[in-house]
Amino acid sequence: MEVLLCFVVGILFSVGLYFILHRHFFKLILGLMLFGLATNLFIFVIGRLTRGGSPIIAETSEVALEPFADPVPQALLLTAIVIGFGIQAFAIVLIRRVHQSFGTTDLDDLDTTEKIETPEKPEFE
Repeated sequence: MEVLLCFVVGILFSVGLYFILHRHFFKLILGLMLFGLATNLFIFVIGRLTRGGSPIIAETSEVALEPFADPVPQALLLTAIVIGFGIQAFAIVLIRRVHQSFGTTDLDDLDTTEKIETPEKPEFE
């Protein structure tokens, strides 16, 4: 199972890199999302898929008894998911604002810093 997950991580990284190299904002954000997903899956695989008890040390022993799940990769994964969600939300808002201001989301068309003029909406009487 872990070998299959290693191949999935490699495929997700390569597809994410392919999308990041495109000149379109939407594909760039999609690539960043896939990169984040691949990173989370990579941390999950490195932490080993262990089905066991919680790593709580009993009063009668000095160390936790095997098998136990390592809590550090799980904590890193939760933190990475929250940070990735924040970055994705910011990037989506940034794309929307760029599209409103410049009328395009293609990076090749963004060669000026001038905003396009949009007609003002009539006020209600």
